[in-house]
Amino acid sequence: MAVAVAIMWILEAIDTMLGNTLDHFGIHSWTGQGLWEIFTAPWLHYGWAHLAGNSIPLFILGMLVYLESTRTWLISGLMIMVCSGLFAWCFNSPGTITLGASGIVFGWLAYLLVRGLFTKRLRDILVAIVVFLIYGSVLWGVLPGAAGVSWQAHLGGAIGGVISASWLARHPK
Repeated sequence: MAVAVAIMWILEAIDTMLGNTLDHFGIHSWTGQGLWEIFTAPWLHYGWAHLAGNSIPLFILGMLVYLESTRTWLISGLMIMVCSGLFAWCFNSPGTITLGASGIVFGWLAYLLVRGLFTKRLRDILVAIVVFLIYGSVLWGVLPGAAGVSWQAHLGGAIGGVISASWLARHPK
């Protein structure tokens, strides 16, 4: 996770030096090229404050998922990235460009909150309780709110987290 977050910080430094030209690689809603950008958008952010706001929860929640296994981290991350990106692409206004890792943050949050429902393991349920106590208030971000914040990507990420928790519990190996 440290490497993933470090890459995001390096990319933001490069983006700053290039006058924010990397922001063009965000998800362009309702365009053909926007679909490929589902895989680039989570790595890019609209400035340092945006990146800083995503970095700590991404690191913590990502590490909790990674502790399960590398496979779980990769599969859940990919499923969440696709769901979050597709929701941003489909449900944001045409011409919108969506950037940031918050869809993955919401996805891993949802994954950790519901995993115990699918696995029935006490450890997963206890993790869900602790994660909810720390990050539960963030869940309001899946609803329309602040202008310029893609609640669509957040909602898609959360749905992707639930889907990946269900799928991974049914396919443990």
